[in-house]
Amino acid sequence: MWPLMVPLLLLLLCSGLAGQTLFQSPEEGWQLYTSAQAPDGKCICTAVIPAQSTCSRDGRSRELRQLMEKVQNVSQSMEVLELRTYRDLQYVRSMETLMRSLDARLRGADGSLSAKSFQELKDRMTELLPLSSVLEQYKADTRTIVRLREEVRNLSGSLAAIQEEMGAYGYEDLQQRVMALEARLHACAQKLGCGKLTGVSNPITVRAMGSRFGSWMTDTMAPSVDSRVWYMDGYYKGRRVLEFRTLGDFIKGQNFIQHLLPQPWAGTGHVVYNGSLFYNKYQSNVVVKYHFRSRSVLVQRSLPGAGYNNTFPYSWGGFSDMDFMVDENGLWAVYTTNQNAGNIVVSRLDPHTLEVTRSWDTGYPKRSAGEAFMICGVLYVTNSHLAGAKVYFAYFTNTSSYEYTDVPFHNQYSHISMLDYNPRERALYTWNNGHQVARNKWDL
Repeated sequence: MWPLMVPLLLLLLCSGLAGQTLFQSPEEGWQLYTSAQAPDGKCICTAVIPAQSTCSRDGRSRELRQLMEKVQNVSQSMEVLELRTYRDLQYVRSMETLMRSLDARLRGADGSLSAKSFQELKDRMTELLPLSSVLEQYKADTRTIVRLREEVRNLSGSLAAIQEEMGAYGYEDLQQRVMALEARLHACAQKLGCGKLTGVSNPITVRAMGSRFGSWMTDTMAPSVDSRVWYMDGYYKGRRVLEFRTLGDFIKGQNFIQHLLPQPWAGTGHVVYNGSLFYNKYQSNVVVKYHFRSRSVLVQRSLPGAGYNNTFPYSWGGFSDMDFMVDENGLWAVYTTNQNAGNIVVSRLDPHTLEVTRSWDTGYPKRSAGEAFMICGVLYVTNSHLAGAKVYFAYFTNTSSYEYTDVPFHNQYSHISMLDYNPRERALYTWNNGHQVARNKWDL
């Protein structure tokens, strides 16, 4: 897009145009402010193009900007992926060191070990042998991430150069490269750290603040240097969102700013994704995308057929008809409709337009669910919001199948009104009876 008031030299088959307007609309017109006669008789004019000119809406320019945004999103996803795998790779390296140490001890035993000690070492090595293939795969995946990062960097440079020239050269090729890169990144993210949930760690109380119901979250797509925390107290009619600079500031209750939403929220199923808050507008089935930096609503859209106003809440009520989630696969909405008899519906949402791209009917009654969360395209549902809850049900969107599970879920303060997964931190965030609680690891 041309910057405001940038002069251009235009060759026009005309004369005597100084100070005239080429187009009548002041919003779209080019203003001429000087002209001169060229030797060949053509008129050389200097023009000023407004910010809302026809150039700014040129189809090719718009497509290039959209590609740039996609590459930026891929770059952010790469950083999230690296953060998620860092701890796993550290563990892998330590296990590799242990295997080498055991192997060296076995090779150098030469009778210095008792038969019992020697057999114990052999047994330990036998237990660790299956890990060797896992270690090699992790190394290969790490090399893949490095190559992907380099491709992102090269693509960003190519797109920036083409966007600066405003030309169409190589656009189709670049578009295919971006699409292929997105597909590879998605496959890599699915491969690393995704599997079946078999256990949830004990809770860590981060802070005790607010009423019995509420939500707190971090941005699932923020870079590592961004550790802001958002806090929303209450489950209906609220409009105040507190943004804390860091987790440490949140714990201390200091260094925060306040956002006042233009429309009140319903429930506690909000999520912050790539700089925007997604929430359910009070007394409606409307999804609102509020952008924190511009302090404005970017888009809002009704979720077709979705129940609201305590028609289909979780078992604890609280206007929790609509629950928004983010995992490795993107933005989701969990809700239900009259058409599917109150069973949980899972829908993928386009984060830019809020349109539903695909939906699944899980067959699980939402009023029987305590809370739910998404990991790697799998919806996990607890059977209660009270003490003694378990992760009782799992629905797999990749195969449109389900199974019943039996994973204990410690409910320390006896009443959960919000439960969300953050793929960047690989952590579960909960609001537990006025306590902000995190579970920072689990078994997959």
